[in-house]
Amino acid sequence: MRVGPLAIGSLLHWEPMTGNTISWEPSAATREKVSHAPVSQVPVSYMQTQHIRGYVEQKAKGLDYSRLMIISSDIPGHCDIRAANYVVNAHVRRHDTYRSWFEHTDTGQIVRRTLQDPTDIEFVPVKHGELTLDQLRELAVSTPDPLQWGCFQFGIVQGEDRFTFYASVDHVHVDAMFVGVTLMEFQMMYGALVGGGAPLELPEAGSYDDFCIRQRRFTDSLTAESPQVRLWTQFAESNDGSLPDFPLPLGDASEPSVSDMVTMTMLDEQQTSRFETACTTAGARFIGGVLACCGLAEHELTGADTYYGLTPRDTRKTPTDALTQGWFTGLIPITVPIADSSFGDAARAAQSCFDTGVNLAEVPYDRVVELVPTAHRARPNFPVINFLDTGAAPLSLLLTAELDGLNIGVFSDSRYSYQMSIYVIRVEQETAVTVMLPDTPEAQESVTRYLAALKSVFERVAESGQWRNVA
Repeated sequence: MRVGPLAIGSLLHWEPMTGNTISWEPSAATREKVSHAPVSQVPVSYMQTQHIRGYVEQKAKGLDYSRLMIISSDIPGHCDIRAANYVVNAHVRRHDTYRSWFEHTDTGQIVRRTLQDPTDIEFVPVKHGELTLDQLRELAVSTPDPLQWGCFQFGIVQGEDRFTFYASVDHVHVDAMFVGVTLMEFQMMYGALVGGGAPLELPEAGSYDDFCIRQRRFTDSLTAESPQVRLWTQFAESNDGSLPDFPLPLGDASEPSVSDMVTMTMLDEQQTSRFETACTTAGARFIGGVLACCGLAEHELTGADTYYGLTPRDTRKTPTDALTQGWFTGLIPITVPIADSSFGDAARAAQSCFDTGVNLAEVPYDRVVELVPTAHRARPNFPVINFLDTGAAPLSLLLTAELDGLNIGVFSDSRYSYQMSIYVIRVEQETAVTVMLPDTPEAQESVTRYLAALKSVFERVAESGQWRNVA
């Protein structure tokens, strides 16, 4: 789907120009040095651990696993390969997460190995000639898996009067801020070089290694009686000892499945404005109204008296963190009483839960599982509600004058993992919902029902400021 100037979808929705293609891949000398990288004392973050274990477990079952984020943008002119080469290498050396790789031992431990000197990393351009669209897509996802170093790739596709720059990076190294950080660094540094200037001096990036150390120090201080852990435990107990399920059947999670993405417009521009007014009138913000609508739709579908949801939160705290490549995102548990609630009641409850639960995003649920015997790991297909607002980071970073109009795209790799992602996306012109789902008949039918119910709730609130149960 297209959200303003931004395209969002799966790999099959990525349609860059075709032409001569060059990718940047590690040199043989770099691979040799990395193979001898020493074991690092920096702990593996909980987010990285979850991702790697998910990949290993799904692979052991003969299942695929979604792991790559792919971004692209168009740049006018013919690519100056020397300049692009400088920018790619400067970017990889700048962010310390790219210096690490991971081993999964027979005992289930994950060991980090880290190259000490960033200048030992050299990516070199590899010419592929003119590729078809299918070949280009295949190239972009041909990175090593997260248990090998170099599970990231950069490239360009040269058209007649412009070229497409793309980056394909394993989630073990990045979260959503990767979109703004990478594209802005490439655009700004490349523009300075081809404009005849000196290499651009960017503000210093932070260290993801430092974050991993801080996170482990904090999580080691937690006990089963810590207030944040107790709140997570209560949330899990309300969901049969784990994280909540999607309210409708999605098919057999043990069967191989690719992913699909389904999009539906919830509100047009005027309805979006009226919906926001309804939220503020209720004493909530847009995110509170979104979560309330998700709960009200689920109540109409299943009769559930209480809505239990999850929504991500970026845990970066400083301007330096905002320039740091890595996976900082945690989850906030949301609990909203729905039975006999008005939209205003539900929106206020959701907003309060979101605001008071922000600090819970710093407590990985997997740490709760380690501390509390009654808490169990997430079941397959647990849903996460992602609210994306073009007026807020990271999307706002992409809509600046420097990047606007450059056909920016953000894409998944068309594989499916155990998490079901639901994106509520607000732009100036509309509010839409995109669902990444397993491509099974049951999931297709269920998501169609879910989106129809959600749209109905959104529209009723936008029209009257209230929600009236249609059941």
